[in-house]
Amino acid sequence: MSASIAAAAAASSQAQVQVAIAAKIAKFNAASERSVVDLLNAAQQNIEAVTSAAPPGTGQLLDISV
Repeated sequence: MSASIAAAAAASSQAQVQVAIAAKIAKFNAASERSVVDLLNAAQQNIEAVTSAAPPGTGQLLDISV
């Protein structure tokens, strides 16, 4: 009887460790995904800033007399 109680306690302890590890992995994955989203948003903002600005010299008068 005491062997089965000990086995049950060991199994319960192992299950708690597995749940704790799974929770840490899930939290790490969420943080990683958040970092990727932030990076993509920053890249999109940079692309919009670059494409919305007129190239240097655009819209200025050009002297074509020789």
